[in-house]
Amino acid sequence: MKKKERQQKIIDEVSINRKVSSSFLAEKLDVSEDTIRRDIKELDEQALLTKVHGGAISTIQKLYHYNEDVIYNRENKVRIALKAIPLITDGMVIIMSGGTTNLMLAKLLPKNLKATIYTYSLPIAMQLTEHPLIETIFIGGKIHRSSMVTIGIDVIQYLSKLRVDIAFIGVSALSLKQGITDEGYEVSLIKKAMIDASQRAVFLATSNKLNTILNYDVCSFIEIDTIVTDVDPKNPEIKDYRDAGLNLV
Repeated sequence: MKKKERQQKIIDEVSINRKVSSSFLAEKLDVSEDTIRRDIKELDEQALLTKVHGGAISTIQKLYHYNEDVIYNRENKVRIALKAIPLITDGMVIIMSGGTTNLMLAKLLPKNLKATIYTYSLPIAMQLTEHPLIETIFIGGKIHRSSMVTIGIDVIQYLSKLRVDIAFIGVSALSLKQGITDEGYEVSLIKKAMIDASQRAVFLATSNKLNTILNYDVCSFIEIDTIVTDVDPKNPEIKDYRDAGLNLV
């Protein structure tokens, strides 16, 4: 079987089954798993499917499904989500940024929670549809392919008209000197707009994001309301942040 034909069969199997394992494809197509892994890598680079741990999922499946095995730092993100949930009460209007920490928060929200949640993240919007009492409002715009969030002036203008109770904002980098920074200019502007639109901004940060600085400012240290992290607030590792007056959860 020629490579082109084999790769088309892989695409067909993924389209039919939504998710397939490398071992299943290797047996079905009578080739080694190494060959299948190389095929999946090439097809992923062409955006014809999405590579995940142990196999592949369809590109459509990516919109509403994350294989939790491939979420980096998953246990710490679960810990953060569980700490953040008590900050939410029935009837709140909320904004959620993108990222897998917020995705985990969306997944773990109580099924009986009544709230209105705005988001510009496709995976989070799809996850929220599994919560019957949450009204989910997706903020449209130009889609950033790798992170599956919308970006651009349309998103910023939409956020500028909102007034919400709380914003949950994923943190890419946090330092005492520079505050919160991000690697993307457009995303940094969107996060600034989220802060302006909310009565309270809550930042979700895994410990590996602490003491780091990226290229674009989101907010200064004194503008930070609350940080929810996977580290115990009394941990000596974050003593400097606590001493500086930061509200740590």
